[in-house]
Amino acid sequence: MVYRFRIVLDNDTEDDVFRDIEIRETDSLEDLHNSITQAFGFDGIEMASFYLSDDEWNQGEEISMFDTSEGYDKMRLMSETPINDVSDENKTKLIYVYDFLNMWTFYVELAEIVEETQGTDYPNLMFVHGQIPTEAPQKSFEAENEYDDYDEFDDDFDVDDYDNLDFDENWN
Repeated sequence: MVYRFRIVLDNDTEDDVFRDIEIRETDSLEDLHNSITQAFGFDGIEMASFYLSDDEWNQGEEISMFDTSEGYDKMRLMSETPINDVSDENKTKLIYVYDFLNMWTFYVELAEIVEETQGTDYPNLMFVHGQIPTEAPQKSFEAENEYDDYDEFDDDFDVDDYDNLDFDENWN
């Protein structure tokens, strides 16, 4: 079977930047990594990782190019992980980060699983949309807070006005 992925650059610009890639389900994540770097015009020499993700794009387990665990908990490696181990009809989302100094971040989503087409070389770059910017989009690592507009001290109390605070001084 062939997996069709859409790889979308995480950016805050007006223009969407994405690539559609077909790849065999038994190819490794390293093969997908190489396809992504080529499709977006990277030289492929920087470190990269895939992260398992849930439906809300929360980052999960890391699958790295190299084992950086220094002998502790062994990491899963791209070269040893077939795509169908981490993605299928029920697990459709991965996060891909390329170049940890610049943090190029991509959302990788399985769009379709199809039969292999005779005469097609895989991986196959199917579609290109948008130009990648010259620099990685800046990330804001602040969580959105629904209480941003709430001022907890906007209650007209004067904490120095003990006479009007309405409490019993001898409460103990």
